[in-house]
Amino acid sequence: MTPIRRFSAASLVFASLLAAAGLLAQNPSPQTNTTDILAYVKQTWAVLTRSNKDLPKAAVDPKFHPDADGRWPVFVPHTENASEIESALQKEIPPDAFKAIVIKVLPEDTSNMQEQGLLYLPKPYVVPGGRFNEMYGWDSYFIQLGLLRDNELELSKDMVDNFLYEIKNYGKILNANRTYYLGRSQPPFLTEMVLGVYKKTQNRESLESALPLIESYYKFWTAPPHLTEDTGLSRYWDFGEGPAPEVLASEKNAQGLTHYELVKQYFRTHKITDYEVDQYYDRKTDQLTPLFYKGDRSMRESGFDPSNRFGAFNIDIIHYNPVCLNSLLYVMEMQTADILKMLGNNVEETVYRKYAQERAERINRLMWDDKDGLYYDYDFQIQRVRHYPFLTTFFPLWAGFASKKQAARVEKNLPLFEKVGGLQTSTTVSGNQWDAPFGWAPLQMIAVDGLRRYGYKEDAERISMKFLSLVRREFLRQGYIVEKYDVVNGGSNVAANIHFGYSANQAGFGWTNAVFTELYDQLTPEDQKKLMAEPGSAQQ
Repeated sequence: MTPIRRFSAASLVFASLLAAAGLLAQNPSPQTNTTDILAYVKQTWAVLTRSNKDLPKAAVDPKFHPDADGRWPVFVPHTENASEIESALQKEIPPDAFKAIVIKVLPEDTSNMQEQGLLYLPKPYVVPGGRFNEMYGWDSYFIQLGLLRDNELELSKDMVDNFLYEIKNYGKILNANRTYYLGRSQPPFLTEMVLGVYKKTQNRESLESALPLIESYYKFWTAPPHLTEDTGLSRYWDFGEGPAPEVLASEKNAQGLTHYELVKQYFRTHKITDYEVDQYYDRKTDQLTPLFYKGDRSMRESGFDPSNRFGAFNIDIIHYNPVCLNSLLYVMEMQTADILKMLGNNVEETVYRKYAQERAERINRLMWDDKDGLYYDYDFQIQRVRHYPFLTTFFPLWAGFASKKQAARVEKNLPLFEKVGGLQTSTTVSGNQWDAPFGWAPLQMIAVDGLRRYGYKEDAERISMKFLSLVRREFLRQGYIVEKYDVVNGGSNVAANIHFGYSANQAGFGWTNAVFTELYDQLTPEDQKKLMAEPGSAQQ
């Protein structure tokens, strides 16, 4: 690993606050002594890094409690030699600290697993922060961009190696490395990450070793039940059943009601026309159905948890081909073809490029709405799109398969999303965190990069400046970067307007840190100076 930069005394206090069980959600005001946001980001990579030597810290889960004896379980795959792993860990972890964890073997069949714990990964990784004290699927792509930018090459490679380990031992890249995430993945950015490291190292062997696992993960997304054969496109689908354990444990409002209890209240008091409610909620018994929980879990695989993009609470997601997922699979197909070409396999390269071309054609045929000038998600049950303007309309521009005419139409619709603090996620206020008035760093980057790709540099620069100014201003006010922002009102106090899921704004925060630096580097020198010269509020 590259050497860790020295921290100031105040930064070490900040580090200890984050490290103490990852409980920034309960301790929302860690302070730093710097007003240099780029320096903060560099320092925070070390703060958010978890490795085997500090496994007792990584094993702590703010969403759950330790075992009755006070120890946190760490599970190793049944395919691994648990004794060897435990012996190796004991050499890295001080004896007193090792007493805080217990090594257990994951059962071969995890479908009925009730016990919760951390899933072992061999290499260091970066966590998002706050309640998210594990390595996440799509967060890690954006985090890796920041790591590469800050010359943390070894840690960037470690992140990729951990994902390849997950595919080999857990069957997929996981939503995150906890047992309650074993049933699902997250939006696939694997080839982006593999190639991100390769561009720096030019290590051909790394591509050769990664390729079989890339192809295995690709099959995960392109075989039933993820594949919908009538359209030839993919959907999100969690293999687990019943309520998501992390929801029951930690997604509660101030009155102690879980997300599911709030959903039932909503079903009792509101008329929903997005879908047939009876398939998800039994009014006679006031119970959510098994299909509801399947939809709820699958919504969490999408990363958009929750919004009303796929109907109320995103529950109907299992009946949709999402534009985001299929755009990412197009990129995966094209980049797998690129890797095959580098390795001299021209036959297989041609196959993957054909897959990509076919997918792009299907997306443009089924998901493009020429009247609205937007890409939507396709409901394959009723064979039409759902007219719900959402920032994922920019994914085809980011992926590069939209035509110039389509890109121009999407660009004309910027006023639907553009607000004082950047781009709002949707045009609908639903009480969910992935809807208006909230803005999230990864979608700002996807949209900005898509606009730049098609020549809309002024739009990209303007939107970047709006979002970066908001993030920096809130950083100067609070002393840290957070997960999400109210881009309509220009702040980060979001809890009052989030009524479903978890409402607290998580501090840290991995992908916001990375996107800030990524968008900052793309600004003109003049705008960089202007941004950093803007006055901000004093720290509280």
